[in-house]
Amino acid sequence: MSKIVITCAITGSIHTPSMSPYLPFTPDQITEQSLDAAKAGAAILHLHARDPEHGKPSALPEHFNTFLPRLKQASDAVLNITTGGNASMTLDERLAAPRLTAPEMCSLNMGSMNFATYPAAERVSEWRFDWEKPYLEASEDVVFKNTPRDIARVLTELGEERGARFEFECYDVGHLYMLRHFADRGMIKPPFFIQFVFGVLGGIGADPENLMHMKRMADKLFGDEYLFSVLAAGRHQIPMITMAATMGGHVRVGLEDSLFIARGKLAQSNAEQVTKIRRIVEDLGREVATPDDAREMLGLKGADRTAI
Repeated sequence: MSKIVITCAITGSIHTPSMSPYLPFTPDQITEQSLDAAKAGAAILHLHARDPEHGKPSALPEHFNTFLPRLKQASDAVLNITTGGNASMTLDERLAAPRLTAPEMCSLNMGSMNFATYPAAERVSEWRFDWEKPYLEASEDVVFKNTPRDIARVLTELGEERGARFEFECYDVGHLYMLRHFADRGMIKPPFFIQFVFGVLGGIGADPENLMHMKRMADKLFGDEYLFSVLAAGRHQIPMITMAATMGGHVRVGLEDSLFIARGKLAQSNAEQVTKIRRIVEDLGREVATPDDAREMLGLKGADRTAI
């Protein structure tokens, strides 16, 4: 098996500060947790921004710029900037920061979908900030828009014009076929880095059978021209990504995907999750990839060609 790439998704836009005191949202917290995750073995850092005053997800370049230059200076990890933001943001808002920073890598959601986080509001009894509960509850009636035209625009503006490669986030089997469509149009070239996403309400469920099926369909559609990674929401995180590691895939952890390190126990940092999955995959006989290994495997342009 090839070296295994560990991605760490540091803060995301799903969880809110009231859910965990360890969720980073200030520039110092995001920087510190990102650097610690990289030191623990994460080759790629998947990054969202938040308003430092109250932790609400933000797409503003000035919020990204409070930590991106610090990370580039202090670490050689691949900085992977979201183009997803959250479902309430416009595409222009979501692309503002990556357009300016021209990163090595961006995430790209491969289809429109329901992205429902509202059940989480029922599990919180005390809120730190007024925005949190309405933000979660609003997801009951919001469609996360990623149309073919949106996807083509991201591929053009960030890929063709700025040289970024992509973490293609596929929440269901149909997203794999959409990715194949853009490959057939010549808008993307291998190797494709496909992130199978399990356990989001509105996407494919976190069942082992679904991972096997997604892998079979990816094999059919992309042959030997792709690498796959797995992320899974909440309690499904470690079981599903461990299964991915045994199948020759790559893995993603982080407080964006799960706030926990074990059943009923909050993770105190992103690095704690990276350390846990590193121990597991090394016990399985996999060698953890360095950032430069990941760059070579994924065909990235290099940190020196970004505007961060």
